[in-house]
Amino acid sequence: MEREIPTGQTRKVQAVASPAALLKSLFGQILKNWYWFVLSLILALGVAWFLVKRTPPVYLRTASIMVKTNGSDGMDKTMRELGIDQTSTNITNEILLMKSSVVAEEVVRRLNLTVSYLQEETFYDRTLYGMQLPVTIEFLDLDDNSRASMTVDVIKKDSIVIFSQMTLDGQPLSQDYLHLSPGDTIDTQMGRITAQAASGFGKGGDAHIKVVRASVSSSSDKVRGRTSASLRDKSSSIIDIRYRDLSLERADDILNTLITVYNEQWMRNRNKQIVSTNEFIRDRLAVIEEELGNVDDDISSYKSENLIPDVSAAGSMAVSEANEAAKQSTELAMKIGQLRTTYEYLSSTRDDSQQIPVYSNIENGAILQRISEYNQMILRRNNHLAYSSAQNPLVVDLNKQLASLRASIVNALSNEISVLQMQQNALRATRNEAVSRVAKNPRQANYLLSVERQQKVKESLYLFLLQKREENELSQAFTAYNTQLVEPAHGSWTPIEPVSERIYLMAILIGLLLPALIILLKEVLTTTVQHRDDFKLMQTPFAGVIPQVGKKRLKKDNETQREIMVKEGSRDTVNEAFRVVRSNLEFLLGYASAHKAVMVTSINPGSGKTFITSNLAAAVSLKGKKVLAMDLDLRKASLSALVGKPKHGISGYLGGRYDDYHELIVNLEGVDILPCGALPPNPSELLYTPRFTALMEAVKAEYDFVFLDCPPVEIVADPAIVGRFADLTIFVARRGMLDKAFLPEIDQWYLDKKYSNMVLLFNGADADSGRYGYRYGYHGYGYGYGSYGAKA
Repeated sequence: MEREIPTGQTRKVQAVASPAALLKSLFGQILKNWYWFVLSLILALGVAWFLVKRTPPVYLRTASIMVKTNGSDGMDKTMRELGIDQTSTNITNEILLMKSSVVAEEVVRRLNLTVSYLQEETFYDRTLYGMQLPVTIEFLDLDDNSRASMTVDVIKKDSIVIFSQMTLDGQPLSQDYLHLSPGDTIDTQMGRITAQAASGFGKGGDAHIKVVRASVSSSSDKVRGRTSASLRDKSSSIIDIRYRDLSLERADDILNTLITVYNEQWMRNRNKQIVSTNEFIRDRLAVIEEELGNVDDDISSYKSENLIPDVSAAGSMAVSEANEAAKQSTELAMKIGQLRTTYEYLSSTRDDSQQIPVYSNIENGAILQRISEYNQMILRRNNHLAYSSAQNPLVVDLNKQLASLRASIVNALSNEISVLQMQQNALRATRNEAVSRVAKNPRQANYLLSVERQQKVKESLYLFLLQKREENELSQAFTAYNTQLVEPAHGSWTPIEPVSERIYLMAILIGLLLPALIILLKEVLTTTVQHRDDFKLMQTPFAGVIPQVGKKRLKKDNETQREIMVKEGSRDTVNEAFRVVRSNLEFLLGYASAHKAVMVTSINPGSGKTFITSNLAAAVSLKGKKVLAMDLDLRKASLSALVGKPKHGISGYLGGRYDDYHELIVNLEGVDILPCGALPPNPSELLYTPRFTALMEAVKAEYDFVFLDCPPVEIVADPAIVGRFADLTIFVARRGMLDKAFLPEIDQWYLDKKYSNMVLLFNGADADSGRYGYRYGYHGYGYGYGSYGAKA
């Protein structure tokens, strides 16, 4: 017998099945519903097959180019020497330029990609391009934003093209069936249309083609969406350009045209810069040439008018002397300025915590040494202050030394400034003397020097611009692209889409996982008991499991009759299950015991109490026991249905209408059944009468086993009244009906001994997922208690 012995401690019952039980149940449900997996798998593979056939093949083609990033071409060098900054080539910008709308739109226009040609096939419309096309259609009067479509029939025999089913911007046109020969132009409601014979004209049979004309912007967006570009390696400048298309030939043409358009765009932008540079150089040459001529004329005129000889040779020595004096004077001025800055700093500031800045032009070693000593002393004094106070004798002594040293530095700086100023005055006098010797008329000499200097500057600039103009002209003549083709458009002839292996694999996974997921969700979300493992943690003894079995219904006088399934010699699943329960009950009650009353009840109406009562009584009677089954469900009289629901029964006996209960008993297949009789208005009160007590004592004394079919507990008071006379209480838990939330309450009834020797009986167990190997299709007895208590 399956039983869990109480441990003396109350354990909390889980409201859900354990993971092991859940997996076990899930596996059982999978085995039971294997046909759903087969059906789901067949359906998923069918959908996958349809998707593979329905999806047009997509091909991937790749071309590779190398972008020059050194920026060493002549134009860039010229621009830099002219002072115009030029940024080096940015690979990311070049990739974005390749995918720009300007490049894509130009590709669309050159290849006439606004017009698509489709040929209807079994599963999808096949795209025609290049050698496959019999004719090409040109819409001569439509603008870039217009959309049109038509059906074209090419009749090979007559060499004619027939237009039909034309639409413009989504609106159908009434004009239909227009005929023309290849090469002709015809007027239609959407303007002039020309049909040109293509490479495939005259090959194969007649063709029925759908022609779709899209806008330029949508076509360019489609090209951009199908184009991808990326660096092959971070350390290189090779760009791999990929394009996905329904046509291999069209993909190759688009890639090659895209590279050509990109190079032309780059060259066009480059030439714009060269032209701008040429114009700039030309304008500057004209201006400098004019200025240079004016300077030459000015020098000649001035020398002629003033009869001035070549002063450079005569006064070269004086000029050199003047220049040297000016140079030395300038250097002295810089030294004086730095010394004066240091002097003013020491004279004005009173902050003796900062070091004295040292300038590179101070050449007096004594001053530098004093400043160095002062700065080192400042550092020592500050270090002492960091760890002591200003009253520290060392700090006070250092402050005195710093003040003395500071005063000596100020005095030395003042003396040095005076000496340098005297030297500067002497140099100025020397320079003035040298300048006066250049010419008797210093104004004329200075004027000539200034004008000649301007002449040399303009002459050098003029020659430089002439040279750069020639270099720029050569750079413009040398039309080298910024890219180098590494690999032309190439790729596999096998389409990348649809990936049939992946689709079929996903279909298999979905076909297998979807039913499993549904079963798992059903198992997880159910709140009712489903398995024997749901009772694992309960302390209430377990009497056994009754599998889900078949049911027969016989129609007679509009009454539903049930039959007893436990029979002599029958060894089916139901009979064996009831024999196991019978043995367990004998063990609980004691094999030597007799005259025992067994009450059968449940929480839920429809749990199969009557089915359990009648068949368990039959199983006990097969051992030669004298068995009585009493229908104490005085509100439904379910057990009485086995014997036709007679009008005389327990209610009449308890009401005093009958004196001998024996005349009320009906025997059915070896089991005595005491029916309910007429449904009384006061069943609870009848069960409280002394006649019921006497009846129970009499039948317990007369029969070996008395089975009491009672209503559900907690709905009416009848089970509590009848339970006083029961030696054992069978609590029926029906699969899919008893809520798991009631399990702790049932266990508490057992621990509180609310009912005598209460045991659990699991009814309606799934035969396919449990210990029983066969399924009989039993769905349970419909047992509604919706009216309980209405007449109590």
